[in-house]
Amino acid sequence: MSQVLVAEDEAMLRIIAVETLEDSGFTVFPAGDGEEALAILKENPGIQVLVSDIKMPRMDGYALAEAGLALRPELKIVLMTGYAQDPPPSLLKAREIKTLHKPFDLERLSEMVGQMLARP
Repeated sequence: MSQVLVAEDEAMLRIIAVETLEDSGFTVFPAGDGEEALAILKENPGIQVLVSDIKMPRMDGYALAEAGLALRPELKIVLMTGYAQDPPPSLLKAREIKTLHKPFDLERLSEMVGQMLARP
């Protein structure tokens, strides 16, 4: 079963995103900020996809994505944001990073994660 890590500081969105992904058959690890997410990523080598908000306390989504890719270059990443901004150039080199702009349809999140996992 595919494992997904969801890092989102807004509790309600985190809960709904986790439930939606679980309903789609994924094993999901929730995290309330980037530092918590990085600790979970280090402890669970089976996580294949990181879904992260960009603006979070303690460690933002960009820093989390860079740290996650340093640990696991094959990690697939979905960044969520309510703001129009481009990822830093260092992240653009990563193999697979997608961005979802809030508000978005949660079914789209499940579809995107599924599509990313279907690719080698």
